[in-house]
Amino acid sequence: MNRDVLYEPYSIHFETLETFPDKESRKNFFELVFILSGTGQHCINKHSFSYSDNHMFLLTPQDCSQFWIDTKTRFFFLRFSNIYLKSDKISKENIKRLEFILENANHKPGCILKNQTDKTLVRPIVEALIREAVNKDLYHSDITAQLINTLIVIVARNIAKYLPQKIDETSESRIISILNYIQANIYEPEKIRTETICKEFGFSENYLGKYFKKHSGETLQSYLNNYKTTLIEHRLKHSNNRISEIADELGFTDESHLNKFFKTQRGKSPKAYRLEFIKS
Repeated sequence: MNRDVLYEPYSIHFETLETFPDKESRKNFFELVFILSGTGQHCINKHSFSYSDNHMFLLTPQDCSQFWIDTKTRFFFLRFSNIYLKSDKISKENIKRLEFILENANHKPGCILKNQTDKTLVRPIVEALIREAVNKDLYHSDITAQLINTLIVIVARNIAKYLPQKIDETSESRIISILNYIQANIYEPEKIRTETICKEFGFSENYLGKYFKKHSGETLQSYLNNYKTTLIEHRLKHSNNRISEIADELGFTDESHLNKFFKTQRGKSPKAYRLEFIKS
């Protein structure tokens, strides 16, 4: 099996194809794929979706993905070698947004741009990125970084508006606001305590628990635990951070506290989880 490797923090690639390369490969990077023109089928993890102009897809290293082209297709690829980018061109806040995108996208077939107006907003950004890549004019690197930052925010917004699975566009705005608040403050434990959330949104502690479960399908504590566990998993799989560094970043008192939490959630230590992932 081939392994495609991206050595830079991120890269831009675009091409027009009549047939998509038919090869089995593993990648060490994440991709945002935008369809500028053309039609066909996108198969991801054995499920397919008909694509056309202005559709965007998210692919992770674990996804099995293939494009079947019906009419000549112009592709744009934005590739990230690691969600914990070392490049100073991507803001720290947008690195967290990238992480949020990857944690919450369901990795099933379908365009990740659910907001129709954003499709018309994304296209000129993609076209501008292509122009900068071709022309390499003065300050093109800085402009490219700004455009990528904007694209990340737009994609994050589209995913945030439709999560979790039981939350959709018909859900009450307050539950969406609560989820967005948690996602924005998950790195600061004092801000996601029940009493803090109640004060922020004007709920009593008893009512918040009932309201959250009714509108999200799970308890607040379960949601927080699952979210933190996913954050830990992504760091174990996609970064070289030490366990102590992960514990410090996510607000655990120490490495032992994180180990105990993760073992309760996943039945194994973070170290064992990372080793299993590397071997697989």
